[in-house]
Amino acid sequence: MRILIVEDEKLLADSIKSLLTKKGFEVDVAYDGESGKEYAELGIYDLLILDIMMPKMDGYELARRIRERKIGTPILMLTAKSEVEDRITGLNSGADYYLTKPFDTRELLACINALLRRQGAQVDELKFGNTSLDLSSAMLICGENSIRLSAKEFEIMRILFQAQGKILSKDMILTKVWGYDSDAVENHVEVYIGFLRKKLASIDSNVCIMTARKLGYYLEVKDND
Repeated sequence: MRILIVEDEKLLADSIKSLLTKKGFEVDVAYDGESGKEYAELGIYDLLILDIMMPKMDGYELARRIRERKIGTPILMLTAKSEVEDRITGLNSGADYYLTKPFDTRELLACINALLRRQGAQVDELKFGNTSLDLSSAMLICGENSIRLSAKEFEIMRILFQAQGKILSKDMILTKVWGYDSDAVENHVEVYIGFLRKKLASIDSNVCIMTARKLGYYLEVKDND
């Protein structure tokens, strides 16, 4: 799971990043609203944590801009502004939860887990065609056949399953799986797609990873006739 923190207090932002990284999350940090907007609009995050009082763009405006782009990623607002009107403004801007500073790290983690569960993170399995992807074990399963995926294979397969046949560009896969600042190139995606095609075939799956020329990849159920 990948989380974006947008917080101009560097020590606090880095402290939260350290905490979440230890809990197994992948975490990116932006220190102003405009940078946060650029990151959030990539659409690669499972949760956004936003401060309110920030340079260049405040958290209210940032949340509004994100929702205007039809990005449904859960938003947790962290702020020292604790008045009822502030909370109402935050929720009306598109936030899903509002946590005031100072806060207990246990409460922060509980809020994050609650928002991820609400978003569907509690789902244990994704399905397409006659094949399922077990999210807890990284196993690709077809009937009585199964095969375990590597970490990168699992992440690519997960977003393909979630797309349910929609085309995903190589750039989107690169950013989602390798990260925004990675040195990985499109060839990395091509190699792993090759691995996944072989693993789907090995378990007699009727799911194919198709190539849309110059666009990307998508899943399709092959015709057995």
